[in-house]
This record gives sequence, structure tokens and C-alpha cells, in this order.
Amino acid sequence: MIATDVLRSEHEIILDVLSALEALCRQKGDESLDLRSAGEAVDFLRCFVDRCHHGKEEQHFYAALAARGLPRDVGPLAVMESEHEQGRALLTRMTDALADAAQSQAGSAARFRSAGAAYVGLMRDHIGKENGVLFPMGDGMLSEPDQAELLAGFEGFEHDDMGAGTHERLLDIANGLCTRLGIVRDRSLTAPVHTCGCKDSTCG
Repeated sequence: MIATDVLRSEHEIILDVLSALEALCRQKGDESLDLRSAGEAVDFLRCFVDRCHHGKEEQHFYAALAARGLPRDVGPLAVMESEHEQGRALLTRMTDALADAAQSQAGSAARFRSAGAAYVGLMRDHIGKENGVLFPMGDGMLSEPDQAELLAGFEGFEHDDMGAGTHERLLDIANGLCTRLGIVRDRSLTAPVHTCGCKDSTCG
């Protein structure tokens, strides 16, 4: 097992939830929004995707590639990190629109759907670039000791101040969203190679 096995397995879960978000954004009704599903999607994206998955990439995987000579200010790493930031901006837009929708503010459902659809497109393209280009590039650059150090770093990242049941809660959310929104997939969403144990106050 190598570091990109962990990241790829998490991508599979993320892609399923992106399909659920896409279905949510396609629902009809100018001012109606499935607040439960929208809230769960935002929760998953904020904690599992941004804090846990992107955190491992930025703090460990990208850093390891930079240490082997791949610059972070230009080229593939700069593009990937820029897309993480774009995703965070869209997630903020979704969060704000959801809060307004809960207060029945005019236009909030449409704003959520617009930001959600943009997020889906951005992240699908981003994952394609990582799976198809950056991960194979990284695998060729990193030695066996590098890979072992990365896996240990992932483990430490996931379990420092571990929140009991956080990972299971997020997978339950993902499964519930996919079931509720009719996402057909070949597998049940189960734990990836490593589990997320982040205990950020916004994730527990």
C-alpha cells in the first residue's frame, strides 16, 4: 500500500457524494430546497473533503513532492492548491445560501444550486487531474521510505485528537445521501484504507 492508495480510495467516496449533490442541485422548484440533504452534503464536504482529505494532501502529500523538487508556487501543485481554495470559496457560498434558505430568503435555493453545481464540476475535474496525472507523477518521484513516511503522516493526521465516531458518522451521511437521492453505485460506502479521525470543532 502506498499513499495514493489512501487518497484514491477517499476520492471514490467523494465522487459518490458529488453525484448526490448534483442530484440535489437538479431538483425542481425555485425556492424549495431539501434542507436536510443540503445540510448533510455541506457537513460532509466541509469535514471529510476539505479538512480531512485536502488536509492530508496539502500537509503531507504535496509537501513530500515539494521536498523532492516539485515546486508549489507554479505547475501541478500550484494548480491543485488553487482548486482547493476555489472549492472552499464555493463551499462558503453553499453554507451561506443554506443558512438563508433555512430563513426562507428569496433566491437562496437557486444560489445554493448554482454554487453546488460549480463545486461538483470543479471537484470532478480536480480528482481526474490528481488520479490521472499528479498521483502517477508522485508515485514515480517518491521512494519506499518516502511512502512509508507519508503513510505514517496520514495516520498521525487522522488520529491526532481523534473524535470517536466521526468517520463513521460521515460515512453514514454519505450513504444516506446516496440512498435518498437515488445514486446507484457498485459498492456501499465503507471505510477507506485509512480512516479520518479529525476532531476539529466543526466536524465532530
